[in-house]
Formats: sequence, structure tokens, C-alpha cells
Amino acid sequence: MTDPQSIDKGNRFERFLGRYQEGKVPWDDPVPPPEIIALASELSPGRGLDLGCGYGRSAIYLAELGWSMDGVDFVPQAVETARHRASAAGVAGRARFYQGSVTDLAFLNPPYDLAIDVGCMHSLTGNALLAYRDGLVRLLRPDGQYTLFAHLRADDDPDEDARGIPERILMQLMEGYFRLDKVEHGVTQVTDGPVWTSGWFWFSRQ
Repeated sequence: MTDPQSIDKGNRFERFLGRYQEGKVPWDDPVPPPEIIALASELSPGRGLDLGCGYGRSAIYLAELGWSMDGVDFVPQAVETARHRASAAGVAGRARFYQGSVTDLAFLNPPYDLAIDVGCMHSLTGNALLAYRDGLVRLLRPDGQYTLFAHLRADDDPDEDARGIPERILMQLMEGYFRLDKVEHGVTQVTDGPVWTSGWFWFSRQ
């Protein structure tokens, strides 16, 4: 498996590693977002992929409902904790976690029925975005579902370090590969931090 630090260039790996080491992980909730819970109620269990899985809350939840889940994250501490939590929940056989980069998924084999990403892809840019997209295209079966939560930023945002992806770039990235079924725009605030424009996107693999 490719060294995640060689794929996710810049300070992304160090930034997230530091947050886990300091215990500053605001996405460590006991249950997944309502959108994932609702999605699970609409789909029959199958084979799923959790990209940027963190501590594995969504993958473990889906595994408890009968899904066969694979989770990928580049932070060793996140993956180790996810494995422990899956074991404690009694779903270690259905929820497997791998340390690796979401931009290099060659170690996984298709097909998957579902891929979810709750706040990972929006940190990628340039060739990393293309590699991420190409991995999804290879792994998801035709008509497979892809559900994404992303922070959104304006096209003309001059801050190169600003978090999020312009929605126009996201749509261009998916064009010809995925069909947009639904989008819900909103805002996100973690504790007392800044407020971000955000969106939930539901795609189908073409």
C-alpha cells in the first residue's frame, strides 16, 4: 500500500495527525450524521466504502445493519481506534479498516454498492482530486451510490488555504462519471468555530 504521506502532500497529514494526537476530533460522535442514517433506511445492505472514515462511526453503524464495510483513513490512530470500536460492537468481521490514502485505492477490489465521504474529499486539490475520482469510478458498480458531505468555498476565494471545494469544481469533476440525484445546501459550525457553507450531495455512478 502506498505511503499516505507521499500521496497527500502538503500539511494535510500533519494537520490531521496533530488533531488526533491532541484529541481535537469534533467529528467523534457516537452516531453518524442524520443523512447517513436516512440513507441506510432507504438502501438494502450491500458492500460499502467509507472514505476518510475517521473513528469509523458510519462504517460501524452500517455494518450493524448488515452491510459489509471497508473504511480508509490516512491517520494510524484513527484506523486503530476504528478497529477497536468495530470489535467492541461485534462487527469486526463486517467492518474492516485500512490505513491508506483516499487518492490511492488500488489495494481495494470492486464492486462496491455504496461509497460515503463525510468531510474528506473537500480537502483535496488538483491531481489528488482526479485520483480520488478515478478510484471511485473504478470501485463503484454502475448505478452504485456515492454520498458526499463537503465544505464549499467560493470560486473567487483568494485564500489558498481556505477549506472546502468550489461547487463548480465538484460538478466538473463528476461530470460524465456520476449523475447528481440530489443536493442539500446548508452551513456547518463545529463547537464555537467558524461557520462554513456546506452541502450534502447524492450521486449515482453512470
